[in-house]
Amino acid sequence: MFNLNFKAMLGSKIDLFGNEWLDVVFDQKNKTYGAYALRRDNSLNTLKALFIAGTLFILLFLSPKIIRLIKGNTTTEFVSDRKTEVTIQSPPPVNPEMPPPAAVEPPPARENQIKFPPPIVVEDDKVIDVEPVQIKDLAIANPGQKTLAGEEDGTLVVISTPGEGPKNANVVEDNTVYGAFEPLETQPTYPGGMDKFYNYLSKAIRYPAMAQEQNIQGKVFLSFIIEKNGTLTDIKIERKLGYGTDEEAVRVLKASPRWIPGIQNGKPVRVKYNIPISFALSQ
Repeated sequence: MFNLNFKAMLGSKIDLFGNEWLDVVFDQKNKTYGAYALRRDNSLNTLKALFIAGTLFILLFLSPKIIRLIKGNTTTEFVSDRKTEVTIQSPPPVNPEMPPPAAVEPPPARENQIKFPPPIVVEDDKVIDVEPVQIKDLAIANPGQKTLAGEEDGTLVVISTPGEGPKNANVVEDNTVYGAFEPLETQPTYPGGMDKFYNYLSKAIRYPAMAQEQNIQGKVFLSFIIEKNGTLTDIKIERKLGYGTDEEAVRVLKASPRWIPGIQNGKPVRVKYNIPISFALSQ
């Protein structure tokens, strides 16, 4: 019987959201049971629940505004009048024996000045004839400083013999170290030129045995100072190669002949120099 009713339900147009299908499902069953009542009133209960939930949400959301409208704005600001007493000290008593301050004199009035006064025309008979300066007079003229008689505030000129200075004056020696690329009157150089210097290095260098065994080749970068007498001092290794090559490069520079020092202002000066020394094995 249930199968026939179910087939009839499938064959007919029944609204599944209505209550007609409940009669088909609960045909020949106890409809007084709670399941039938729950399914029949399901739509109504859902609508009631949605309405109640929406009402509570709206009330909770609008309750602060409703309470504020009912009570009104009862906040009152009280501004108290603040009074501050200011005590002004009385001025000091006037001393009758103290003289009054000196009156400030106004600056003098500005006077009109004529930058280019007009020329004064003098008659010919009143013109004093003055001979122009001749070249022969300039040969014996003394353009130096002179003491003019009649000037009370004239400057006293002390004439001393040239070359006489303070006795036992300490001579300050110039120990400035110039760079190799700074402009000098004469740059330092090796006797015979740099080709001679590199020729000296190629003959004086002894290839370290450790470097030969490890097949070490490359360059050692060094810096040194060419002193005023041409000797090499303050020899430093700027970039190492290792395996005894650094020590050999320093030894060769220490044994180098004296250089021709650099010249600045006509005097020898100290100059810092940087060079690379190559270590290469013959193939």
